[in-house]
Amino acid sequence: MMASHALSWYFCLSVAVLCSPPWPQGHSALAPENEVPLRPTAWLSNGKVTPIHLPKGHTRRLYFVLKKKTAMMSVTVSPCDFPIEWTLAARNIKDKPSKSLQWSSKKSEPEVWWRGPGTETKIHTYTGNVMDTYTGPSYVPASIYILRLRSKDQDTKATVYLHEGSGPSGAFPELPSDPHVHTLGVGMTSVTLSWGPSGSLTRMPHSKSSYDYCVVVNRKNNYHNLCAARLGISKELEEDKKRKKNNNQRKVTVWPILKDWWWQQWDVEDELLTATGLNVRYDDLQCVCKGTESVCTVSELVPDTLYYFDVFLIDRLNGTSAAYTGTFARTHEEARPAVIPLREGELRWVTFRDGGSTSGEYFSFSPRGWQQSGLLTLQSCTGSEKIKVSISSKGLVMNTQAVGEDLSQIWLQGSPSYLIRLERDETVSVRKAAPGVLKASVKMQASSAYHRQGVPSLPSTLQIKTFNRLRSCDSITLAWMGTEERSLYCVYRRKLVNGDKGGTQTCLGPESRSDTERVLCKYFQELNPRRAVTTAVIGDLEPGVAYKFDVYLMRRWGIPIKYNSKTVKTRKEC
Repeated sequence: MMASHALSWYFCLSVAVLCSPPWPQGHSALAPENEVPLRPTAWLSNGKVTPIHLPKGHTRRLYFVLKKKTAMMSVTVSPCDFPIEWTLAARNIKDKPSKSLQWSSKKSEPEVWWRGPGTETKIHTYTGNVMDTYTGPSYVPASIYILRLRSKDQDTKATVYLHEGSGPSGAFPELPSDPHVHTLGVGMTSVTLSWGPSGSLTRMPHSKSSYDYCVVVNRKNNYHNLCAARLGISKELEEDKKRKKNNNQRKVTVWPILKDWWWQQWDVEDELLTATGLNVRYDDLQCVCKGTESVCTVSELVPDTLYYFDVFLIDRLNGTSAAYTGTFARTHEEARPAVIPLREGELRWVTFRDGGSTSGEYFSFSPRGWQQSGLLTLQSCTGSEKIKVSISSKGLVMNTQAVGEDLSQIWLQGSPSYLIRLERDETVSVRKAAPGVLKASVKMQASSAYHRQGVPSLPSTLQIKTFNRLRSCDSITLAWMGTEERSLYCVYRRKLVNGDKGGTQTCLGPESRSDTERVLCKYFQELNPRRAVTTAVIGDLEPGVAYKFDVYLMRRWGIPIKYNSKTVKTRKEC
């Protein structure tokens, strides 16, 4: 059964070959690359910008004929982002097509001409990635012109424009004799550019409304035409979105002022310059389209960064553009803030004044020991005014919080060095102080915490309690809460006379007190926090006199903790 089907198929094929018309003469001499696909002919129209898609390794052909008595012509080809090869040839038909090449629905007009006898003359050839124009006389014996375009490296695009006649076509904006973009000035976040005006604008001022200069900014390279700029910036935007998606949960620094010079591991993401005011047609460029002025200042740039600048003159009426020769510039480096190293256990006061620097104060600390652990303690000393502290390591912000009158303890672990930034908390509304007047002050200390696993414990309350029945003419008994850690507690007293209230700032420590005011120091430790109560009997007091007592918790790590002051009057009569 299968054999009979095979015999039938071969018989039909033989009949089809024998009955088919003979091959036309000259067909065997045609090279395979000259074969024209059986599809509608791609004709090139005069005075119209024609976009062409060029698949890698495939030759695209465009055909055109010239009107009678056309003496001159020009063909302009503008590649997009990759180099292409293009050739212009003229084919002359010696005789009319033979009867065997009569028109049919399966054959295009150029294909009929190609299968007939004739000669082909190459007029122009070019290989490259910039706009190229052939201008010359028409080829008199030509019956048809063939434009071949091919891309070897990548799939790409190109535009083609045919102009019949002499003189400029007027379809493309003209570039000046010096087509370079010049740099007038460079700052930390801005660059000022200038370029020569186009002859299209100076010769026809009334047509300025249809032209626009567009400045395109990027960090990779200059673009030789508008199409390459669009594709390049589109790729950058896609890469930027992917990068942000991958780093969605990553903490990034909020201090661009420090940048790479502080941490070599700083990872600065590429950012594109975002601008507004674009025509909808060109809003994908992420550029500044600013009318017909030939001077432009590009702002909102990152300091100490290399940028590439391109200027394109866009003809909105014809949908064409011309590219100036781009330039590049590196923005100036921003002034580096002073970073003060903190010594081990050093107590430092930081003050802020109105009218002073708004960038904050910077400090660095490197814990000792292989554990790389430390403790940073801070306390504000200006009442309602709060200080904002931010801790970063290797360019990443690890901790940010506000510091008030209550002691703040920040545990440092896992990095060999830390960057500490102190600044006024602008979110807190406070009374406006006069310029130069002290507005905020904070006390700070950093210590290496050997063999610790976290921040030290604090007393459950900072209140000092006295007992009326234990109060005599020359002694008073004080009690306060301690911690489960072994610590040193020191008691200070001050005699109040003539109505003196004896006020003491909360953040002032023992270093601000006279040695004559210290009455005793004792160690205390209680593993049960609920029972961590210690007492002290203060003697050698005068009858009927008011005293102010202060207790300080002296710690191995961090600044001392001051309990709330307690004022007590001894009995006048006993």
